Amino acid sequence: MQFSANFMQIWKSSDATRTVGILLFDAFSNLCLANAVEPLRAANTLSGKPLYRWSFLSLDGDGVVSSSGLPVQPHAALGHERGDYLFVMPSYRFKTHATSACHLGLRAARSRYRTLVGMDMGSWLLASSGLLDGHTATIHWDELVHFAETFPAVHVTEDRFVLDSPIMSCGGATTTFELVLKLIEQHHGPMLALEVSALFMFGEKASWFDPQMKATRAGKLRMAAALMRRNIEVPVAIPDLAQRIGLPEKSLSKLCNEAYGFGPARLYQAIRLREARRLCLNTGFSVEEISARCGYLNASALTRAFKKEFGIAPRELRITEREVK
Repeated sequence: MQFSANFMQIWKSSDATRTVGILLFDAFSNLCLANAVEPLRAANTLSGKPLYRWSFLSLDGDGVVSSSGLPVQPHAALGHERGDYLFVMPSYRFKTHATSACHLGLRAARSRYRTLVGMDMGSWLLASSGLLDGHTATIHWDELVHFAETFPAVHVTEDRFVLDSPIMSCGGATTTFELVLKLIEQHHGPMLALEVSALFMFGEKASWFDPQMKATRAGKLRMAAALMRRNIEVPVAIPDLAQRIGLPEKSLSKLCNEAYGFGPARLYQAIRLREARRLCLNTGFSVEEISARCGYLNASALTRAFKKEFGIAPRELRITEREVK
């Protein structure tokens, strides 16, 4: 696959705003909600563009209260909205929400949203509405067996998330973050997804509750990127980095090329340059100081690489941002 010279500059002026409805029920999980919304907010912030717009919904438009007592007043009732994605998020007490009104609302929403997404226990409501028949789906692991027994027409999997468009699903709060991160990657490229994950320190170390993650291909790649982020000022040689995550250098190169379209050295450079951009926009450091902090020999070397990457020099970026503000 060939990539253009400006492949890394993934935020294009033609990016349309994607709309997301988040359907909440009483006893929804705060953590699940945050893991769905905050990556979208971060994508908007990092790109400087309204890539995503979301609204909070309930079946009837009335307020709902989370499992920990957080009240939310929705923007609208489900029947009044349409968009690209509908995140269905019942979490606890999900069976009590599987009412005829809920089923009618979800079936009607299928024609107004391009994709329905069952988050946490959301797949149960989608399945009980007849919307998962013939589709592959997952659910919170506590309910996998019961889910498969109750809905035999659904192809149930233990995967962390399933992208079986126009129906998607994930199994809990942590996997909600992973699913949304994957959507950002599909929409706007792997580098924006990597920046979003870095903002939340996702992948900095293997999760204690899921030790197998560090053995997966995606887990290894996140470990490599995390090591790169933690060694910005004095970069680690790629052979040493590969050894530290337990991969042959050729295997790491293959993983990087499959995920990003370029090798680990180019990925490392992209991470360093994005840190340089962050420092440029959010600190008063001189370009000389930023170049040192990001592993460049001098300001000239940083400026050349920065301009090639983003189409603008660091000092010009600062001027442009001041003018916008």
